[in-house]
Amino acid sequence: MSKTPLGKIPAAAIHLLDIPRYPKETIEAFLALGDLTGTVSDAMDELGLDGVVPASVLAPTLGERRIAGPALTLRNVEQRDQAYKGARERVSRMAEIEAHNLAETGDVLVIEGVVGISNMGGLSATIAQRQGEVGAVVDGGIRDIEQSRSIGFPLWSRGVSSVTGKWRLETVAVNGTVRICGKQVRPGDLVVADAGAVCFIPAEAVPQVLRRAQEIGEGEARRYADIAAGMPVAELARRTHVYKFDPQ
Repeated sequence: MSKTPLGKIPAAAIHLLDIPRYPKETIEAFLALGDLTGTVSDAMDELGLDGVVPASVLAPTLGERRIAGPALTLRNVEQRDQAYKGARERVSRMAEIEAHNLAETGDVLVIEGVVGISNMGGLSATIAQRQGEVGAVVDGGIRDIEQSRSIGFPLWSRGVSSVTGKWRLETVAVNGTVRICGKQVRPGDLVVADAGAVCFIPAEAVPQVLRRAQEIGEGEARRYADIAAGMPVAELARRTHVYKFDPQ
């Protein structure tokens, strides 16, 4: 697969860097967590990491899906020109195709976009799936969700809008640092998402977050077992079953 820019935006805006990718075992370990974003969010709190956006802000199109993968980032801004001028001249300045061109299997497309305008539609979702991307997170609007749902490609977004971004938005950077709902996301940071939230884990903190999330999950499983076994409420309140936390 070519990594050469397609010329849709200035080459200087495309960062052809080698973003971190994660071993298959790491991705599978996250996806095996019983409560994916719940335990990850708790672990990030304990580690002092601010990177969780609730599903009430970034809503999923396929609520039963959960994903984990490195962030492939893109930034859109509003065009200065009137949308009707672009529509008449058939000139689009959106270029998520540049991100799809850089994608590797397992990546998550993360778009800093514009609310109320579509930053990603059905064609883009279909290309993303073909390129091996496992999902997309959009701080802005999306459209054609019937198409993305029909092919099983999950998206998390600020909402659905049929107002096209083709004539209203401009892609200004690919594979650079973005801000998603106020959270900084760098290329290669690990994205985990499900029906409850989207979590952006800094690449260097992934091992610690995974270890602590597994500990929290094991502790909660033991509490559920105690509840099922009929343990009195007073005793349940005295037991946490969460291992002692050692940030080192």
